[in-house]
Amino acid sequence: MDPQSDHDTPIIRIRDLSTRFGTQVIHENLDLDVMAREVIGVVGGSGTGKSVLLREIVGLMRPASGRIEVFGQDTRALDDAGWRTLQRRWGLLFQDGALFSSLTVAQNIDVPLKEHTKLDRVLRRELVDIKIALAGLPPEAANKYPSELSGGMRKRAGLARALALDPEILFLDEPTAGLDPIGASRFDQLIGQLQRALGLTVVMITHDLDSLYAICDRVAVLTGKRVKVGTIEVLLCEPDPWIQDYFNGPRGRAAAGTAQPPDGHRVGDREAVGREEDNV
Repeated sequence: MDPQSDHDTPIIRIRDLSTRFGTQVIHENLDLDVMAREVIGVVGGSGTGKSVLLREIVGLMRPASGRIEVFGQDTRALDDAGWRTLQRRWGLLFQDGALFSSLTVAQNIDVPLKEHTKLDRVLRRELVDIKIALAGLPPEAANKYPSELSGGMRKRAGLARALALDPEILFLDEPTAGLDPIGASRFDQLIGQLQRALGLTVVMITHDLDSLYAICDRVAVLTGKRVKVGTIEVLLCEPDPWIQDYFNGPRGRAAAGTAQPPDGHRVGDREAVGREEDNV
């Protein structure tokens, strides 16, 4: 068994991370552990560097200083081949889906399979169909172009592509942004069920309080250039004004009031993953 698969072992380990844009300091000496097979939400006010942190973890940006380890590997020490190997072990869903507009949904999902595997076309297409079903899309969505899909369908298509290589980590950047409450709830249910079924570690950048209560084991709050991490119950004891305003404001109280009781099941445990009912 991979030693990094142990639930008590950080699958992502960040130490002394600092991020600067010129004289502007975004993160300073930030420490964060992400445990295997947990769902962790990352929240913070405007300008706290939530998406910047995600981009640094996956290698799209370089921090000013600090250390990022993923699966026990120091990402600063990786060569191109090492990065390619590491990238096969995670999937990434950007806020807008980031689909190639000139490719169909099936072709979009096939991109990482063609790039990172030597599978033949027939087998790749079978895998594409499986990922489409996993993301809750109808089979006929495969031959649609992104412009022919609703916003919720595009997110699901992006999710299917993120799952193409059977990743161990799933990174989500504002996955429910732009969705109506029903669509957002269904997407939360989908992520929760996929996480349990596939044993995924999920790192989710979000501002959606309902998502935090529905599927997150812990929450990392970026505040004052650092981070505070814990369950929502633990964070509610923090004296930090932003944390108190966020979780105890009207929307926070509303989200807490509609959250399921802590009976060991997250939202979606008792419901099958359904297809989004938007038109394709």
